[in-house]
Amino acid sequence: MPQSVQSLVSRLTFRQLQVFKSVYELSSYSRAGDMLGLSQPAVSHQIRQLEQALQQPLFEYVGRQLYSTATANRLAQCIGAMFNEIQSFQDDLSAETGLIAGELTLVAVSTAQYVVPYLLRAYTSLHPKVTINVKVMNRAAAIERLNESHDELTIMGLVPNDKPIVSIPFLNNELVAVVPRNHPLLAQQEVTLNHFLEHNVLLREAGSGSRLALELHCQKQRVRLQAEMEIGSNDAIKHAVIAGLGVAVLPKLGILSELTLGALVEVPIKDFPLRRSWCLIHPQARHPTPAMRSFIDYIQQNIGQFETMFSRMADI
Repeated sequence: MPQSVQSLVSRLTFRQLQVFKSVYELSSYSRAGDMLGLSQPAVSHQIRQLEQALQQPLFEYVGRQLYSTATANRLAQCIGAMFNEIQSFQDDLSAETGLIAGELTLVAVSTAQYVVPYLLRAYTSLHPKVTINVKVMNRAAAIERLNESHDELTIMGLVPNDKPIVSIPFLNNELVAVVPRNHPLLAQQEVTLNHFLEHNVLLREAGSGSRLALELHCQKQRVRLQAEMEIGSNDAIKHAVIAGLGVAVLPKLGILSELTLGALVEVPIKDFPLRRSWCLIHPQARHPTPAMRSFIDYIQQNIGQFETMFSRMADI
């Protein structure tokens, strides 16, 4: 280790770095103190010692607002990388003892939010020491985060084929054509796709998985698809159909209650339901943490059970 680096390291403590990280992330001495169980003067003292060791200011007040300096921004990057390595080391130690621990981040596209809780139920029983963070977002945001390698694992339907990723299909995803009860289409013996789409079709925003699946199907059938209304979530589309605003193609697992109660009715159309798969994906270059590896193994080992469980739910 170079002498200059050794001299700097000897003047730093992990406590100082921990306090700095909290102040930096919260932009507040008092909130950082509350989180760490320290008084505000104690937090200020730790930051002053760190600034003296670095011989650079880290924070400054403009009015009553606390701002980070350029030095603080660079230090935060270094500390973040260091703490991540320590967390990874701790996870590896736990794995060597046979106890899987650590954090597991799952990103689920919004249509997968109905599936994820059932996947986690048994997993959390098997690995109670794993802390799980689930983030629900649309497909475009999930792909953006995947590009930047923000998250460990992503659950989505239509997987991008232009990226170096590992994809594990684990569950069928049926997209069904639905109308509200007493809709005129229900009185017809045969309904074509073209006729269905003429009844004010409601679609998700451009780029969403369910919309892409319908767009691809319409292209294959050489049928023109035009949205009468774009709505930002499947739940909102579901209620819009029930209210009589139009018709839609929705994931069956997300509308089981409405189908059972008759608020929504599935329309029999040739080549429907559209069948896709839910997939668990992650970048090829990402080295799996023990928690990540355990979840991948859990999914692969229970594909048959997932299909059986969700098939029973759909048949109720």
